[in-house]
Amino acid sequence: MTINLGRATSFMAAHARILDRRRFDLAGNDDDANRAAVLAAVDGYRNPDGGYGWGLEPDLRARESQPGGALHALEAIAGAGPATSPGTVALLDWLQSVSLPDGGVPFALPVADPAGCAPFWLQADPAASSVQITAAITTQAHRAAGWDARAKDHPWLAAATRYCLEEIRRMDEPPFAYVLLFAIHFLDAAADSYPEAHELLARLGKFVPPDGVLPVAGGAEGESLHLLDFAPEPGRPARALFDDGAVAADLDRLAARQQPDGGWEVDFTSYSDAAALEWRGYATVSAVEVLRMNGR
Repeated sequence: MTINLGRATSFMAAHARILDRRRFDLAGNDDDANRAAVLAAVDGYRNPDGGYGWGLEPDLRARESQPGGALHALEAIAGAGPATSPGTVALLDWLQSVSLPDGGVPFALPVADPAGCAPFWLQADPAASSVQITAAITTQAHRAAGWDARAKDHPWLAAATRYCLEEIRRMDEPPFAYVLLFAIHFLDAAADSYPEAHELLARLGKFVPPDGVLPVAGGAEGESLHLLDFAPEPGRPARALFDDGAVAADLDRLAARQQPDGGWEVDFTSYSDAAALEWRGYATVSAVEVLRMNGR
């Protein structure tokens, strides 16, 4: 099964935000100019304190620097490698400044203007560490550190990694679907430097069905995670959790999800009209990236 790349390109031109259009171009042409363009686009969401806000996380429209903004910023920075961003160290410094004594990061910090923000961001406890957001951010920091020695050697990364490893060791029952997702992502990324991540990954893998389909309890109707959400990249440790037939079937599913307008949709709830469209651009970039890295 193939996708219509021309239609996807037109969807991005008509509907996606600049950052995702630049990431889409990079997915099709991995050159220095496109890498620099991605880094320039993400820099527009940066605050003077070194963190990122301004709706970089589509359902968190707040201008203040937020852990959710840090997650998406590091994802874009890592994806632009081997180019590196001068903002990476400042962002890790910011993360260190908002981390709690156990090394974890709060799910979200206080928001001055709640307009367009999802309630789960607004209701987060800024005095409690979240393994979900800390694992998600640390995953992308490890990816960025593969290109940037300054990130690899930053004390925040070591502390956050140890926090995540300790929290994951305590998971003896299936956690919330997104906690499981980001924990698996973290272990996959950390496995290159932390041998214990392999054993923990095998343990958590038992909580994922063989076909990779995991409904999200309390989510939107039909909201589920899929195999390629857990293990998008061939050759990585997380991919070993699934057999080749299940991978092929999910690649077919992902390709078939392209909509007539050329883009992909998400199955979770968005909390503003802007977020709904921005998530579609983000999902379209992600789908094309995953299909390409898997030979589709």
